[in-house]
Amino acid sequence: MTDTAVMRILGDVPVPTPDERAVDRPAGSPVMDAVPPDQHVPRRPGGRQVIPRPSNVVTEFDTAWPHDATWSVDELVAPVASASAPLLPTFPDARNSAVLLVLADGPDGAEVLLTRRSMELRNHKGEMSFPGGRCDPGETPVQTALREAHEEIGLDPGRPKVVGELEHLSTIVSKSYIVPVVATLDERLELSPQTMEADRVMWTPIAEFTRPGTYHRERWGLPPLDRPLHFFLLDDETVWGATARMLVDLLILPR
Repeated sequence: MTDTAVMRILGDVPVPTPDERAVDRPAGSPVMDAVPPDQHVPRRPGGRQVIPRPSNVVTEFDTAWPHDATWSVDELVAPVASASAPLLPTFPDARNSAVLLVLADGPDGAEVLLTRRSMELRNHKGEMSFPGGRCDPGETPVQTALREAHEEIGLDPGRPKVVGELEHLSTIVSKSYIVPVVATLDERLELSPQTMEADRVMWTPIAEFTRPGTYHRERWGLPPLDRPLHFFLLDDETVWGATARMLVDLLILPR
């Protein structure tokens, strides 16, 4: 299977871990939904972006979190590792990168800040992402994440309180090694795109991601080379790829 061509990390396909590569079905099994969705829970419409799915896809609907679960910011970030993990790129020529997952409490619990890539861009148009990008020489991942958020959406680098990191991940085609930096704000700030890269900045309640009919997982390719991709279908956007993988990593932390 040919990987999706990419130029930026934020919509890229993450490299699966060994556990994610394991598939409990025989090679050559027919394509089907591994766990049929609840017939009483319609799938949400998602966004307008076109997903470059291959022909052989298995869809799974089980989740590791309760439906309609929500947490305060303090509850959500309590298990996030505060210590920085060593940078151990998967590929010899991988480029270090960082993104900022910034959270603030809203009326319905914790909310996360997302951006949408402009439809005017040539690549990954309309995809949801976190602010972030490549590390400049001499920068730490935290410095990169804060700088990129300031450049992209005007977030004052002095406002977020950095909590720690999620598990680092690598992407295949762009050969990026991504450090997800988790930070909090005392309040939701009104932010807007500052460059042509994004056309929307949105605070999204975590409860929107745990709502029934929102999450599913797809396995692309055939065993033993298939890999899982995560999808969150919101009412007017779809979060998938590396961005969705980081959200999953946040949601499955033990609490």
